[in-house]
Amino acid sequence: MTSEVYVTRIFSSPAQIDTGDWQALLALDTDASPFVQHAYLHALHESGCARAPAGWQPQYLTLWRGEVLHAACPLYLKNHSYGEYVFDWALANAYAQHGLDYYPKAVVAVPFTPVPGARLLALDEAARSALVRALVEHTRSEGLSSLHLLFVQPQDVAACQSAGLMLRHTVQFHWTNVAPTLPASQGPLPPEGAVSPGGGPAANPVAPTLPASQGPLPPEGAVSPGGGPAANPVALTINPDAPALRVAATQFHDFEHFLASLVQEKRKKIRQERRKVAEAGVVFRCAEGAEISAPDWEFFYRCYERTYIEHGNAPYLNRAFFRHMASDMPQNWVMFIAEREGQPIASSLIALDGARRVAYGRYWGALERVDCLHFEACYYQPLAWCIANGVQRFEGGAQGEQKMARALLPVKTTSAHWLAHPSFADAVGRFLEREDEGIGDYLARLSSRSPLKAPRPDERG
Repeated sequence: MTSEVYVTRIFSSPAQIDTGDWQALLALDTDASPFVQHAYLHALHESGCARAPAGWQPQYLTLWRGEVLHAACPLYLKNHSYGEYVFDWALANAYAQHGLDYYPKAVVAVPFTPVPGARLLALDEAARSALVRALVEHTRSEGLSSLHLLFVQPQDVAACQSAGLMLRHTVQFHWTNVAPTLPASQGPLPPEGAVSPGGGPAANPVAPTLPASQGPLPPEGAVSPGGGPAANPVALTINPDAPALRVAATQFHDFEHFLASLVQEKRKKIRQERRKVAEAGVVFRCAEGAEISAPDWEFFYRCYERTYIEHGNAPYLNRAFFRHMASDMPQNWVMFIAEREGQPIASSLIALDGARRVAYGRYWGALERVDCLHFEACYYQPLAWCIANGVQRFEGGAQGEQKMARALLPVKTTSAHWLAHPSFADAVGRFLEREDEGIGDYLARLSSRSPLKAPRPDERG
C-alpha cells in the first residue's frame, strides 16, 4: 500500500518493527511517555494482554521511504470498547439500533493506559500528516466503521484536525509541583504545550439520532490513581549519565509547603486523613527501579488483582506483563508497600518519565481495609515522593473529581475520531459540539472550586 511518496507497511506485532527505528522516532517527540516505548508495547503483546484473543488485534501502521522509517503508530482493531477510557458505548448502541455494525473499529492507543502523549510518531510534520491520511485510508479500505486516536498530544491533534477528524474532549486531574501564583478563580495551570483546538466532520443533512448525553459506564474494574510514599529526601537518579533530580526554587520544598498552598478546609481534611492511616499503625516503604524485588512485584500483583476482583472483573494486565516491566523497564517504576505490624497490607505503583520529570498514578490494591488508606497510597504518598525527588507533574489518571480535593487540578484531554458512515459522522459531530459546551461549563464549575489559596496581593505582580 502506498500513500503519496511513502510506502505503508502494517505489522501484526511490535516485535516486527526494529526497536532502534521505533525509539528514534519516539526520541523526536516532546510528549514521549514511557508507555509508547517499544519495550512497553512489546510487553503488552508478548504477555498476551493486547492481542487478538483479548480484543486488541495489532495492526501497527508505518510509513517508509526505502528502508527508513518515517512514521509509525500503535494501531489496533477492536471488537469492544474496554480498556480505552474514552467511552463510546452509546455510539455502539446507536449503530446497533440502526442495524449497523460498529465493531470492529480501528483504535490508535496504548491499551489500558489513559495517559495523554505521543500517538503518531514521525520524523516531521509532513510524515505525521501523511500517517493520519494513511490511517483513514486503511480504515476505509478495510471496511471498518471508524477510527479513533485516544489521548493525543498537540502535534497529533493538529494533524488530525487538518485531515478532517472530529475532536472530543475529556477531563483528567493533574498535580503540578509549583507554588501557585495565580488567583484561585483562574483555575488550573495548563499542561506543558497544551492546546485546545476544535473540529468536526463533513456534514450530511440526513442523520440518525444520537442521545444528547451518554450515561455512565459500568466500572471497568480499574482504580486509576497510582500510589506511593516518600518521606525520603534522596533524589532519584534517572540514569547513570544524568545528575540526580534537584528541587528547583519554584517547586515545593516539602509536603507541608505544599499544604500551605491550599485553603484551610482542604489542609485540615488532608491532615485528618493522613492521621487516620498513621494511627492505624500503617507505614510505607518505597522501592525504586531495580530495587523492586521479585517478592515485591508478586505482592503488588496480588493487591492489583484484588482491586479488579472486588469490582467483578478480571485484571487487564497479567503477571507476565509486570515481569517484563521488572526486567525491561525497571527504571520507569516506583513501588510503595504499606505495612502494618511488619506485614504488607497494600501496594501501589507509579510510573516515571525521568527525562521529563513526570510521574503517573497507575495501579494499587489492598488486602486489608484501612480508613483513608486509598487516599494516602494514591495521592499523598506519591505527591510527597514527587516533591522530594523534584518531579514536576503527577498525572492522576482518568476521571475522579475527588482528586481535586487533593490539589490535582482539571486538565482537558483530546481524542480524534473519524466515522465512515456520513450520516453518523454528521450526527456525532453535532453531538460533540454539545458535549464540548458541557465540558467547558464543567471546567468552569471545577475552577470555581479550586483548592488553592488565592495569592496575597504582593504575589500577583
